[in-house]
Amino acid sequence: MKATYHKYILNFKRPSGTSRGVMNEKETWFIVIEENNRKGIGECGILRGLSADDRDDYEEKLQWCCNNIHLGETALWEALLEFPSIQFGVEMAFRSLHSKTPFLLFPSPFTTGEESIAINGLVWMGEPEFMKQQIVEKLATGFRCIKLKIGAIDFDKELELLGFIRSHFSPEEIEIRVDANGAFSLDTALNKLIQLNVYKLHSIEQPIKQHNIQAMANLCQTTPFPIALDEELIGVFTLQEKEVLLQNIKPQYIILKPSFIGGFRGTQEWITLAEKYNIGWWITSALESNIGLNAIAQWTFLQNNIMPQGLGTGALYTNNFDCPLEVTQGQLWYNPDLNWQIDIDTL
Repeated sequence: MKATYHKYILNFKRPSGTSRGVMNEKETWFIVIEENNRKGIGECGILRGLSADDRDDYEEKLQWCCNNIHLGETALWEALLEFPSIQFGVEMAFRSLHSKTPFLLFPSPFTTGEESIAINGLVWMGEPEFMKQQIVEKLATGFRCIKLKIGAIDFDKELELLGFIRSHFSPEEIEIRVDANGAFSLDTALNKLIQLNVYKLHSIEQPIKQHNIQAMANLCQTTPFPIALDEELIGVFTLQEKEVLLQNIKPQYIILKPSFIGGFRGTQEWITLAEKYNIGWWITSALESNIGLNAIAQWTFLQNNIMPQGLGTGALYTNNFDCPLEVTQGQLWYNPDLNWQIDIDTL
C-alpha cells in the first residue's frame, strides 16, 4: 500500500463574500491510496483562516500521513486528532479504496437515484441588489429553505432583504436561516436577534464569535428564536471536550461540517451527544470540491435527518469535477446515469 497527496486550487465563478471577507479561490488537498492495482481518493477540505488545522506544518502532516498509510484508517485517525480535514481525507480515501468504484462510497437509495436530500439554498453576501437577485433565483428554482449570510453589509439593509422574502412568502412556504459567522458584537447581539425575530426565522448560525462561552450560553437562554453553533465546534477535538461545550452552552442546534470536525467519525460523535441532550443538528459541506461533497452527501443520506441540509456548493467553481450530483427543486439528487469526469492519475 502507498499513498500520495496533491494540492488543488478551486476558482470561484465570482468572488464569494462572508463576514470574514471575500474569497476568489479555495485551496484543497487530495490523498490518493493505491493497493493491489486499486485506487482510493479522499479530500482534505481545509479552509485557511478558519480550519483548526490551518497550521504551518499542514503539508508536513500530509506527508507524514502518506508515509505511514500502512498504519490503517483507525490508527491514523487517532494520530491526526488536531488535523480534522486530514482525518476526513483519510477516512474518505480508505472508503474509496475498498468500494466498488472510487466514488460510490455509501450505496443507498440516494446513489441509485431513487431518493434525494432536501437542501437549503445559499445566498452569499454582497450588495443588496446582488443578494436580492440570488434570493429571487433560489425561490424560482424551487428552494423551500433559504440561508442568507449576514453581517457584512448594513444591518438595516439585511432586514429589508428578509422583509422582501416575508412580503412574498410565509414561514410555512419558505424557511429562512441566517448565518452571521460571528459578526455581532457581544453587547448588540441580543438586540439584533430581537429585530431579526420579526421575520420569523428558523435559526441563526453563530451570532457572536466562538470562544465566548458564557456570552453564547446567555444568548442561547434568552434568544427569541433558535441559535445554531457552527464555528464554535472548530478545534474541539475530544469527546469529553465536545460534551462539556454542549453542556455549558446548551444550543438549540449544532451544524456539522465533516472537514472541520474530524470526518465521519468526528461528526458521529457530535450527533450522538446532540441527541443525548435533545439538540437539533444538520450537516453542511464546507466549500469542498465535488469529490468531498459527494462523500458527505452519500453519508448524510444514511443519517435519516429530514431537515434541509447544507449541501450543494459544487456549482460555485469554474474548475470543479463533473459528477452525478444535481440540484433540482431544492433537492440534491445523485444521477447514476452520469459519470465522473476525473482521472485520479492526473491530479
